[in-house]
Amino acid sequence: MTAQLLSGDLHDDALTAQVHPRDWRNPIPKDRYHLVVIGAGTGGLVTAAAAAGLGAKVALVERHLMGGDCLNVGCVPSKAVISAARAWHGAREAAARFGGPVVSGPGDFAAAMERMRRLRAGLSPIDGAARFRALGVDVFLGEGRFTGRDTVAVGDHVLRFRRAVIATGARAGVPPIPGLAEAGFLTNETVFTLTTLPRRLAVIGGGPIGCELAQAFRRFGAEVTLVDAAPRLLPRDDEDAAALLADQLVSEGIHLVTSARVLGVERVGDWRELSLEHPGGPLRLAVDQVLVAAGRRPNLEGLGLDQAGIAATPTGITVDDRLRTTNPAVYAVGDVCSRFQFTHSADFQARLVVQNALFLGRARASRLVTPWCSYTSPEVAQVGLTAAEATAQGVAHDVVQVGVEHLDRAVLEDETRGFAKVVLARGSDRILGATIVGADAGDLIGEVTLAMTSGLGLGAIGRTMHPYPTRGEILRKAADAWRRGKLTPTVRRLFSTWFRIFR
Repeated sequence: MTAQLLSGDLHDDALTAQVHPRDWRNPIPKDRYHLVVIGAGTGGLVTAAAAAGLGAKVALVERHLMGGDCLNVGCVPSKAVISAARAWHGAREAAARFGGPVVSGPGDFAAAMERMRRLRAGLSPIDGAARFRALGVDVFLGEGRFTGRDTVAVGDHVLRFRRAVIATGARAGVPPIPGLAEAGFLTNETVFTLTTLPRRLAVIGGGPIGCELAQAFRRFGAEVTLVDAAPRLLPRDDEDAAALLADQLVSEGIHLVTSARVLGVERVGDWRELSLEHPGGPLRLAVDQVLVAAGRRPNLEGLGLDQAGIAATPTGITVDDRLRTTNPAVYAVGDVCSRFQFTHSADFQARLVVQNALFLGRARASRLVTPWCSYTSPEVAQVGLTAAEATAQGVAHDVVQVGVEHLDRAVLEDETRGFAKVVLARGSDRILGATIVGADAGDLIGEVTLAMTSGLGLGAIGRTMHPYPTRGEILRKAADAWRRGKLTPTVRRLFSTWFRIFR
C-alpha cells in the first residue's frame, strides 16, 4: 500500500506538481556520484541537501512522492487534522469552561480535511523536485534498485557511486486478520483522503498514531472504539502517562478495549463487523470504517539488496553504530533501519551519515538523544529511560515528579491534567530520562533533551530563569523538588546550628 491522494483535487494536484511532477524528465547521469540516495523522505532529503551543499555530486531517487510519509501521510496531515479537532473540541467546551458562546452542531468535516490538504500543498515546495534540482541535486523519479555493489538502476539509467544511502522509510503494518483485506480498511496512507466523517470508527492499535487519530475523530463527532492487544496504551512510554491518557480518552467518549485480539472482520452491507477475543468474553463490534494503526514495516522490497551485499531482516536493514550496512559503501537512515521511527530521528541520522560516509567520520547513532511525543490532548512526551526501564535494567535511580496542577499557567488555562517525571541517576542530578504529560509537552521535552545532550543536570535547569507564567516552569519546579530532597536531617541540623551562630 502506498500513500493515496484525492484525484482531481485542487490541493492534491498542487502537491503532486511539487513532489512528483507528471512532466518531470530525469537528468542524464553523471559518470560517478559521490552519493546516491534512495528515498526522498526526511532522511533522504536531509542527506541529499547537506551533501550537495558541501559540494558533493548527489543523485536522489524517489519512486512515489518526495517528502515521504512526513509530508504526505504522516506528521503534516495528521497534525493539521489534530489541530482542527482540538479547535472543535475547545469550541464545544468554551461555554462550560470559560463562559464562552454555546456551540452545537456537527461541524464541517469536509472543510477540515480540505484545510489539511491546502496546508500540506502549501508546504510541499520545501520537499519538491524543483527545489532539490536548484540545490544541485540530480533528482530521478522512478524505482531505484541496486544492480551491483556500487551501482543503482533507475529505469534505463545506471548511477555509479562512491557511497550510497538507503532512506526508503517504512509503511503501515497490516496484521494478518482474517477477512480484513476483503472488508476494506484504512491506514495512515489512506485515511487522509476521507471527505465524509465515518459515523462509527474502529481503531486497531494503541500506539501514538492510533491514539492521536482516535481522539481526533472522536472530537469530530464519530463514535470511536480503540482496540489493542496490549493491556495498556503507548507501550514504549511511561505507564502513569499511558494511564492518564487512557482516562482522558474514555472521558471524551472513546470506547477503549485493551487486551483484545481481533479474530476476524466481516463486511456486512455498508459496514464492517469485528469479532474480538477479550478477557471479559467474546465481543462483536459493528463500525463503518476500520483504521489500522498497528505498527510499521520497513520498505525493503525491490531494492536489490542481495546484488549489493546488503543484509536485512524483517525489521529493517542491518546497520552498525555508524549506520553503515554490510556493504561498507552503503549506509541507511530513518525508518528502514532504526527503532526510532520519527521524522526528527531520521533528520539527525542523515546529518550523521553525511559526516561518516563522505568525510571518514566516526559519529555514532547510539550517542543521539532521541525524544518523542504523542500529539494527543494532553500530549505525552518522552526522552531517555522511564522509571520502569531503569528498574528493569538494574540502573539505580531516583524519581522526581511534579503535577501540572501546581503550575499557575495550567491553572489559569484550565489544563491541569499531567505531570513532569524526571528519572535521575541515584544520588545525583544526572538525567537518565524524563516524561512530560500536558499541553505543549512536545515542546517542553526539548529542554530536557538539551540538558541530556550537553551533559547538564537537573540542577542546571533549576538555575535557569524561566518566564512567568509559562509551562516550562514545571521543569524548574522539578529541579526545586530535587533540591529540597537534598535537605536531609543531617543537613537541616547543620543549618540549624549555623543560624544559631549567625545572629
